[in-house]
Amino acid sequence: MAEKHVQNRRATLDKRRADVAEMFDRVAGRYDLVNDVLSLGQDRGWRRQVVRAVDARPGQRILDLAAGTGTSSEPFDRAGALVVATDLSLGMLEVGHRRRPTLSFVAGDALALPYADGSFDSVTISFGLRNVEDTAAALTELRRVTRPGGTLVVCEFSTPTWRPFRTVYHDYLVAALPRIARAVASNPIAYEYLAESILSWPDQAALAALITDAGWQQAEWRNLTGGVVALHRARA
Repeated sequence: MAEKHVQNRRATLDKRRADVAEMFDRVAGRYDLVNDVLSLGQDRGWRRQVVRAVDARPGQRILDLAAGTGTSSEPFDRAGALVVATDLSLGMLEVGHRRRPTLSFVAGDALALPYADGSFDSVTISFGLRNVEDTAAALTELRRVTRPGGTLVVCEFSTPTWRPFRTVYHDYLVAALPRIARAVASNPIAYEYLAESILSWPDQAALAALITDAGWQQAEWRNLTGGVVALHRARA
C-alpha cells in the first residue's frame, strides 16, 4: 500500500486532470524554489521574455493560465493590467493567494475555462500546456476566450537545435534532474514526470502547427537557451 501511495504522487503521460492536479498540489509549497534550482536560474530569464512578449498595458485583460502560485502573473499586475491567475491545482492557488493576496486567483480547467467568449486581450501559459490532457482542445479553448486580434503567448520546454547540446540536455533530464529533485523537492518523484513529459513533447514546428490548427493566426516562435525553451506567439 505504501508503494502504491508513493506512485500515485505523480502524473503519467496520460495527463489525467485529477492526477496532474494532485501532483501539483503536493509540490506547491516549494515549487518556485525547485524550478529555480532545476533550471539553474534560467527560468527567471524565460519569464522575463514572456513579459516582453505579452507587453501588458494598463487596463488590458490578461489570462495567465497554469499560473501556479502567481509568479508569472505579478509583472502583468505591476504593469496595470487586469490579470486573472488561473490554475487547475487548488494547492497552487492556495499558496499563491497566501503569498500574493492582491492578485485574482481562479480555479479553472484549461479544457473548460470559466470565462465568456472574447474575455481577454491576451492569454498566456508558461510551462503548463505540456501538462494538459488534450493540447489541441486547450489551444481552441484559449482561442475562444480571446478577443479578435488578441494575443497568445506560450512558453514551453522544447527541442534544442544543436545536436550535441540536445544529447547533453537529454542526459540531464534522464539522469541528473531526478537526482537533484530528490535533494530539494518535497515530492521528487513528480519530477520524473517532468523529464518524461518534456522528452515526449512536440518540437517547435509541430507545436506551431497545433496552434495554427486551433484557429490562431501568424503563429511564430523564438528559441530561448538554444531551444531548451521556445516562446510561441500568435494572433486571434
